[in-house]
Amino acid sequence: MQSFKDEFLSFAIERKVLLFGDFKTKAGRMSPYFFNAGLFNDGASLKQVGEFYAQAILASGLEFDGLFGPAYKGIPLAATVAVALAGMGRNLPYSYNRKEAKDHGEGGTIVGAPLSGRILIVDDVISAGTSVRESVELIKAAGATPCGVAIALDRMERGLGDLSAVQEVSRQHGLPVVSIVNLDDLLAYLEGKPEWADTRTAITRYREQYGAA
Repeated sequence: MQSFKDEFLSFAIERKVLLFGDFKTKAGRMSPYFFNAGLFNDGASLKQVGEFYAQAILASGLEFDGLFGPAYKGIPLAATVAVALAGMGRNLPYSYNRKEAKDHGEGGTIVGAPLSGRILIVDDVISAGTSVRESVELIKAAGATPCGVAIALDRMERGLGDLSAVQEVSRQHGLPVVSIVNLDDLLAYLEGKPEWADTRTAITRYREQYGAA
């Protein structure tokens, strides 16, 4: 399993989606790394990231009947994951939401396949958990069942309390969260690479200060 995780990290660094340096987070912390999934912004990179998501999702063993992408970053991610899963023999429906309800045409806030059965939410990261909460409400309102969340990176960083944002979401909604990689995977990837020794040290210190239990 570590193989596709290492491949994803190499890919994210090469695409400059994962950057190292000094970055201020929403919480006001100075982080030694930054992840921006919005930079998977061409056909080749989007295709590849969809395949990484699909590998992580299938490896988790999670059972689901459809995919949901929260607006906005989750929309292309859910679509490319659906394509990747179809290429792996799992042809599944996907849906996404509008930020504002449409009052003409087909109307409503949900676009794509009708939400039915067990729905896996696909997003880039979990920060405050707002996107997941809104997605859960939309899925339940449609009569379907949210069954999990798939993200690219779990920072394993404390939120407002001792738990990480991912742990808070999982506990609040009773949902498993699948990530392609987490902070442990990143530290394992950097280990043994002399050119990244200072970066690994900085990330280790950051985790000691802000890491979740």
